[in-house]
Amino acid sequence: MKSLIRKAATTFRSVCYFPFMRRKHFIELHEQTWCPAVIRNSVTDYLQHVINANQVYEPIRQRLSNALQLTKTERVVDLCSGGGGPWLSLKKKFEEENLDIEVCLTDYYPNVEAFERHKKELGDGISIYAKSVDALNVPPELKGFRTMFSAFHHFRPEQARAILRDAVNKGCGIGIFEATPRYLSVLVLMLLLPLPVFFITPMIRPFRWSRLLFTYLIPIIPFIIMFDGIISVLRTYTPEEMHKFIKEFEGANYVWEIGEEKGSPASRPYLIGYPKVNETAEH
Repeated sequence: MKSLIRKAATTFRSVCYFPFMRRKHFIELHEQTWCPAVIRNSVTDYLQHVINANQVYEPIRQRLSNALQLTKTERVVDLCSGGGGPWLSLKKKFEEENLDIEVCLTDYYPNVEAFERHKKELGDGISIYAKSVDALNVPPELKGFRTMFSAFHHFRPEQARAILRDAVNKGCGIGIFEATPRYLSVLVLMLLLPLPVFFITPMIRPFRWSRLLFTYLIPIIPFIIMFDGIISVLRTYTPEEMHKFIKEFEGANYVWEIGEEKGSPASRPYLIGYPKVNETAEH
């Protein structure tokens, strides 16, 4: 009976994960160097608004909180922050738990204006690194527990390993979280993204005429969000794939947690790694 259950579970995961179609590393439009900043920033502003308004990363908050407390972290270095990521909602939750941390926002293409809005709302709990930051080789002055939200899929496998390797070589904890798994059902949902973009855009602050222009009159932004959403799903790594990434670190004195946390409308894939603390056992 147990054998049948295991086979059924394996079959279910194979259908959900879409592995009959290998991970595809197509380009996302908003991350290209030729994408105008006004478009790129509008896309990341939309994603940041949705992530915080819907508390997309609430399902993984406790896991991240546990890792930060175990490592006695006082500073988080958020990589690939985009429009600021989920920190407007996460930081307030952490403060309610008396988890006092500073979050430093960084990006390869830093949206400093968006970062400043976060700092204005959250005060001294947020700092800004205005220079370009390569997640594969984080500047030594950026010390702290690293996080990456909705961005790990942007990197090819050899780059993904390099991100983890850089964290391990520098003795940093790292938490990687994705908003959606590589499910066929999620891929279909991405086709509907232009609809919420049309409805949500007027709620995004600060108000910009350019955002309205490229959403309603020339609908470039809804198209890019839909297109990049589809590509993001096809690019997202499964927990099985992430397990392969950490094999080279088996000799490192690190704790690794990899899996998915239930969420709506889909689960949240995650990878968390940090140096062992005291008697903490490796997962």
